[in-house]
Amino acid sequence: MTSDEKVSIKIPKSLYDKIQEKIQGTSFSSVDGYVAMKLENEFPTEPVYTKEEEELIKERLRKLGYIE
Repeated sequence: MTSDEKVSIKIPKSLYDKIQEKIQGTSFSSVDGYVAMKLENEFPTEPVYTKEEEELIKERLRKLGYIE
């Protein structure tokens, strides 16, 4: 799945209504946008390190005694 593909998630209407009320007057134009932002904060994408960065991290961990 690419990052711009969308799927549907069902939530109770009462929760949808609460979110819709909460985002009124904010920069969020939809409940979808607000929920997506909250989920992205909860499940951030893991950083992708270059091979050089990985080696630097491993070397630091070795110096600290965490790995051999």
